[in-house]
Amino acid sequence: MNESTVVDETKTENDKRHDIVIIGGGAGGIAVASSLHKRRSDLDIAIVEPAQDHFYQPGWTLVGGGVFTPEQTRRSMRSVMPSFVTWHQTAAERLLPDSRQVVLGDGSALGYRALVVAPGLEIDWQAIDGLEETLGKNGVTSNYRFDLAPYTWSLVQAMRGGKALFTQPPMPIKCAGAPQKAMYLSCYEWEKQGVLNNIDVHFHNAGGVMFGVSDFVPALDEYVQRYGIHKQFQQNLVAVDGPAQKARFRVTSEDGSEEIETDFDMLHVVPPQCAPRLVRESPLANEGGWLDLDADTLQHNRFSDVFGLGDASGTGNAKTAAAVRKQAPVVADNLVASLDGKPMPSGYPGYGACPLTVERGRVVLAEFGYGGQLQPTFPSWINQATRPTKLGWNIKAQQLPFIYWNLMLKGHEWLAKPQRRS
Repeated sequence: MNESTVVDETKTENDKRHDIVIIGGGAGGIAVASSLHKRRSDLDIAIVEPAQDHFYQPGWTLVGGGVFTPEQTRRSMRSVMPSFVTWHQTAAERLLPDSRQVVLGDGSALGYRALVVAPGLEIDWQAIDGLEETLGKNGVTSNYRFDLAPYTWSLVQAMRGGKALFTQPPMPIKCAGAPQKAMYLSCYEWEKQGVLNNIDVHFHNAGGVMFGVSDFVPALDEYVQRYGIHKQFQQNLVAVDGPAQKARFRVTSEDGSEEIETDFDMLHVVPPQCAPRLVRESPLANEGGWLDLDADTLQHNRFSDVFGLGDASGTGNAKTAAAVRKQAPVVADNLVASLDGKPMPSGYPGYGACPLTVERGRVVLAEFGYGGQLQPTFPSWINQATRPTKLGWNIKAQQLPFIYWNLMLKGHEWLAKPQRRS
């Protein structure tokens, strides 16, 4: 198999130029590169990505639930990097859209005709006092890290009684349902082992509802009742004392805010998240620090030769891999049209999917777009869109990983064809 061209940045003497420079070799970057190549194979495409591993991050919830092994979610970056791209194995340090340049870690620059920004987001572990020092021990874990998801499962298996806390920070975050997925799969295992009645389970949510799309809340509330979960809204985790096994939350109400402390035996943490510094400190950011894109075309609102997709985007969709799968063909269509000076033909309806694993074997396959509008892939007689189904579990555990590795990353757009703009 042909391998992508790898550039050793330490030996670079002259700045380079490509037709398309893509920031990020994650789901968004590789998927859009493949979709671009499918449309125009003569494009000179480069991807800037320093990582040596590529992760199927939606699988980490299933690692924490004892369904997947960690290695099922990891492949080498070289094995998934398309053969037709130039891979710059370094970080992008600055984005200079006025001069159409990307400054790399060694100080050299890449010029471009068009730029695609897909660096993902940053998880701010440091935002919670004491958290980093205790992650992976003292009963403190998070499925948001590859190396910690197995610790989640080991804690669940060992727990026979006590208090388990699951937290959710303020939005936006990567996969808004993931904090709950960890909780439901843990409760299902405890129920199966006959110890759930001995475990005091609390869901501390910085927001005010179980899920942002109300159509799916009744099904979730049924499982909250089944598992005996205590819902704690408007409570944001601000500090953790691992050795003492105590967590401190800031509680917000109409009367103001106060801080409370509670003990725990197990604490599953989801920290706050933000766009990468690269985006936040660039001219491409909106007021919130996210990539300032047109929600329909995914073209930048101020720089016509810049497009974006994925978790760093400031569009109002859910930050999920399913969203990227739908976004990549839209970006590819519109970018190629813009290079030709033609109107952009494709629109993105805000589609995102969150397979809510409410138990091992059943999933509420939440599919929705901008404004919470339901966008189910399958008709109701195949899949009940707002109810837990075995089909949803099969899609989550079996079909989606296959689609990710073998279709999405390779530019096969099955069930992801772009919508035509009116």
